[in-house]
Amino acid sequence: MHDQATERRRIFLMRHGSVTYFDAAGRPVLPEQVPLNEAGRGQADAAGSTFAAAGITFDRVIVSGLPRTVETAARVLAVTGQQIDLDTWPELHEIRGGRLSAIPEADLKRAFTGVFEGLVAPEQRFLGGESVGEMMDRVHPALDRLRADPTWDTILLVLHGGVNCAILSLALTGQRLFLGGLAQEAGCINALDVGDDPRDWVVRFVNHVPPAPLQPDARSTTMEQLYSQYRRAP
Repeated sequence: MHDQATERRRIFLMRHGSVTYFDAAGRPVLPEQVPLNEAGRGQADAAGSTFAAAGITFDRVIVSGLPRTVETAARVLAVTGQQIDLDTWPELHEIRGGRLSAIPEADLKRAFTGVFEGLVAPEQRFLGGESVGEMMDRVHPALDRLRADPTWDTILLVLHGGVNCAILSLALTGQRLFLGGLAQEAGCINALDVGDDPRDWVVRFVNHVPPAPLQPDARSTTMEQLYSQYRRAP
């Protein structure tokens, strides 16, 4: 009897650890440059400990190339004791925002949070920049390319909240849809299994946060927090 389960491969999908997007004076830090903060380093190390405790090893590790994904992946590998060269896939870069100063005051809150609310329209733009549809149009082909590569069985992707939502949305629906309400806490781990058929996705778990699996203090979203920080800036 054909056993489809034995043909499935495992994708561990992480969001990078916590970063500080605004400096002490409330000025935004360029998202292309921001490193992990102390909490983010601890989250990455905790993820590494979780993988190590389960005896999980990776055939490949893919990052977007932004420093926060590179640092997170490097710390995970250091804890697990694996020496793997990171593969950089720029098409898995986080959804790109525009200029905050160009957004009218009345539209500001939705510019921050609209991409992560409910079933999001493809034309919805993130901070006046890239649209959800434009992001999916670069992320989905990258997934196709990843799945077409037969050389891996277990892989780690260290990416971003928006990109992770795009991947999880495709896995859950099999369609070009974006489910904005899928929480992705800093340093979280998701697990997805894939088979040969493009429709063969199994979502094992979502948004597991090793330092605090029950997330007792998590009630607001990342973008709600960032909007609040931006509003408090002088």
